[in-house]
Amino acid sequence: MRTIAAEDFIASVADAFQYISTYHPLDYITALGKAYEKEESPAAREAIAQILTNSRMCAEGKRPICQDTGIATAFVKVGMDVHFEGGHTVQAMVDEGVRRAYLDTDNPLRASVLADPAGKRQNTKDNTPAVVHIELVEGDTVDVTCAAKGGGSEAKSKFVMLNPSDSIVDWVLKTVPTMGAGWCPPGMLGLGIGGTPEKAMYLAKWSLMEPINIQDLLARGPNNRTEELRLELYDKVNALGIGAQGLGGLTTVLDVKVLDCPTHAANLPVAMIPNCAATRHVHFVLDGSGPAKLTPPKLEDWPDVTWQPNTDTAKRVNLDDLSKDEVASWTPGQTLLLSGKMLTGRDAAHKRIQSMLDAGEELPVDFKDRVIYYVGPVDPVGEEVVGPAGPTTATRMDKFTDMMLGQTGLIAMVGKAERGPAAIESIREHGSAYLMATGGAAYLVSKAIKGSKVLAFDDLGMEAIYEFEVEDMPVTVAVDSQGTSVHQTGPAQWKDHIAGIPVVAA
Repeated sequence: MRTIAAEDFIASVADAFQYISTYHPLDYITALGKAYEKEESPAAREAIAQILTNSRMCAEGKRPICQDTGIATAFVKVGMDVHFEGGHTVQAMVDEGVRRAYLDTDNPLRASVLADPAGKRQNTKDNTPAVVHIELVEGDTVDVTCAAKGGGSEAKSKFVMLNPSDSIVDWVLKTVPTMGAGWCPPGMLGLGIGGTPEKAMYLAKWSLMEPINIQDLLARGPNNRTEELRLELYDKVNALGIGAQGLGGLTTVLDVKVLDCPTHAANLPVAMIPNCAATRHVHFVLDGSGPAKLTPPKLEDWPDVTWQPNTDTAKRVNLDDLSKDEVASWTPGQTLLLSGKMLTGRDAAHKRIQSMLDAGEELPVDFKDRVIYYVGPVDPVGEEVVGPAGPTTATRMDKFTDMMLGQTGLIAMVGKAERGPAAIESIREHGSAYLMATGGAAYLVSKAIKGSKVLAFDDLGMEAIYEFEVEDMPVTVAVDSQGTSVHQTGPAQWKDHIAGIPVVAA
């Protein structure tokens, strides 16, 4: 029997979540660097450059890769010959480690977990409780994998109960385009096949903890049907042309993982979960000799890619003197550098605004001719005015778009990923525009924010309405005032390009 101190376990979990908030896994950095080298789409190449630059900046500055520091997940395999000293349950020890990590004053992580999910949805303030999977195994060590999954990628998780004769490949190829870009590609797809519905979902999530190694598999060739399926899906999903951030390009997935288990003769359960550009997980083993020691990647391991705004081709925009005529001059895919004052707001703020308007109440903020940024920032440290502040998925605000454009005088919006048909039509009708910031570049984006103050709804925490003062904040015109969406035109063009069909310039 081997004794492991509860404090060693807790400290290791705390260190692990701090570690993964700051450092990408080396295999992800390497794979993304190779994708950057071969990418032909200018928009996708720029997005990947921002993600790689952000990654290295976070490693140097020890700050979160993404403002969404994720929901804490732990896979814990406890040896049957292990005794925990301290009298705590595994769930309690993981939760205490998560609490310490997310409340660390040197690098505070955003609290995103809400209790009473179908009711009051109150923030637990420390990101607990964690999601913990516990397995009792042979041996006298404790094997732990910690992961932080962002809400944008989790929201795109899919499950289907196929008939045994149905094609898994066909389902994946039909489903991936419906996921949009809210999961921040390029990333990974994890598939769980077989078992029961909950087992398939577990397998899909667990598969994402494996290292990216599809290039090795391509080099040696498949040895079994599972490896054949990985290669087929890798090629065919990338052939969809979705590309980085959904802008169209050669690389949508860096790898496809597949785990399976036996299932009922009448069933074919299939789960699919994506991992985003903020891929965050780490593995360690405790053997009773003390807490885990995690070794950071070396800075020279990052590709030699440094993104800088191209002031020769990008258009500078003064947010403090913005007009409908200026917005109408923007073209799809154009890069803008925003300077001046912008407002922020996301789900909770929009819901409260709607309630106030329905009740005939005066809003605490004047939105006329203003731009709103869909963001929930990390708290600042030191001399920062704001912590990492990347965009959140814009489609969640689609239901509020017509209200905001029609009733408040809002002139444009900034977020992540595509907009739905109703939001696009409202943008066209009101002569507005939707601008896309790069998901997975939160720390890089925050460097463009020179001032920050809360204007309203401060009880909502990170979902309050802030006013940011920005300087040369990079965005892409994703939906112009005529309703043209680059998330529709870009992937369509690159799908044709990959298939060898000549692309006719618009």
